[in-house]
Amino acid sequence: MNAEDRMQMEVSAREDLTSHICQFTLVKQGGGDLPAFTPGAHITIETPSGAMRRYSLVNDGSAPTEYVISVKREPESRGGSASMHDDAQVGTVLSVEAPENDFELVDAKSYLLIGGGIGITPILSMARKLKAEGKPFQLIYCTRSAEETAYLEECQSFDNVIIHHDGGDIDEVYDFWDHFEEPGKEHVYCCGPAPLMEEIEAISGHWPEQQIHFEDFNAVSVVRDDDKPFNVTLAKSGRTIEIPADRSILEALRDAGEETVSSCESGTCGTCKCKLVEGDVDHRDLVLMDEEKSDHIMICVSRAKAGDLVVDL
Repeated sequence: MNAEDRMQMEVSAREDLTSHICQFTLVKQGGGDLPAFTPGAHITIETPSGAMRRYSLVNDGSAPTEYVISVKREPESRGGSASMHDDAQVGTVLSVEAPENDFELVDAKSYLLIGGGIGITPILSMARKLKAEGKPFQLIYCTRSAEETAYLEECQSFDNVIIHHDGGDIDEVYDFWDHFEEPGKEHVYCCGPAPLMEEIEAISGHWPEQQIHFEDFNAVSVVRDDDKPFNVTLAKSGRTIEIPADRSILEALRDAGEETVSSCESGTCGTCKCKLVEGDVDHRDLVLMDEEKSDHIMICVSRAKAGDLVVDL
């Protein structure tokens, strides 16, 4: 989506739900109705730092005049969550893309909803919808502690809920096997940190694939421990920019004042695709076809495999 197609929205309220999770309420500048959405939907926000980040919508989307999201400050934030916590104050104007839903709640006889940490946000919207419609569901919500559990009281109010705190101890994580030992008829929706979703994927392998649904905004590791710095030259200006080991090409270009176009910044949407002029690329995206990889690059996640790169920017 081009920048001119985004909505200009203002932070009308913010509330600390825990010491690391803040809820933001966004309204359209000047007021008015907003595009509707269904449970599981997300919006993409250009954070005050310029980073594009996806956040699940928590509120009712049938006829919204506001969008409500919750953001966890990540300890190694590269410009998204820290920017929202530090700089998105009441009155701040943010550029927001219309809601999308890749985690749609399908019609089923029953549901098992699994949320881990901040992954509760799309799960909570589903639980609210199912409760309102009187449909049977079970909610399992895993966090480190009660103090770090957003929406704790509301989740405790649901009829069939398990809330588990592991204290950060790997030996105390919740054991899901009893829920998956025998394939059931329910549809499973899971959102949370990678270890949780990997576990659910592993223990549900004998279930019908269409009954297991995941929401993952971090499908690609943008920065890896063994990444090395390299240079990117912009063919149109001749400018050469160093890409640090802990920044993506897109982030480094943005840091250097270059205009960039992006959306997901996780290698899944294709918005930042660039023509590759020269260089050996370590392709990390989930978008490019094999025949495109010799002369294109997704600058939000991919890097130089060896040497430097020249891109058509």
